[in-house]
Amino acid sequence: MNQVLDLWSKLATKPFGKTIFSRIICWKAPYFGSISPRFVEMRPGFARVTMKKRRAVQNHIQTVHAIALCNLAEFGAGTMMEASLSKNMRWLPKGMTVQYLKKAETDVEAFCSATDISDGAARDVIVGIDIKDKNGDVVTHVDINMWVSPRKK
Repeated sequence: MNQVLDLWSKLATKPFGKTIFSRIICWKAPYFGSISPRFVEMRPGFARVTMKKRRAVQNHIQTVHAIALCNLAEFGAGTMMEASLSKNMRWLPKGMTVQYLKKAETDVEAFCSATDISDGAARDVIVGIDIKDKNGDVVTHVDINMWVSPRKK
């Protein structure tokens, strides 16, 4: 098991464990702390993360800001990739395609998934992320193109 998934497995069932795990990830990548995200679920190829609608992530019309939604998508997708790949592989985001489908007027939840996360040759892997509001409506869809390649020896 890799270090990120091992840490998740140890903390997720403990009191405040998911919050602690989320804060550790934000400590490693401080910019994500600006949206105060929280992991809810993680397994190889899948992650679910949430973000509360609060003033710090709102735009001028009091909906969740588009860039905050992108940050949530990258937070979930990147951590999911790190938790999914073996220690022999690495990942790097190459690009992001975003579709804003509806105003995000509530707390939001991002569902991140990827296939083709096995060891192998260097390749592009698309991580699909649906961000839903409290009503279950998809407010944003994001595809992040990850470059997955073997680690240098």
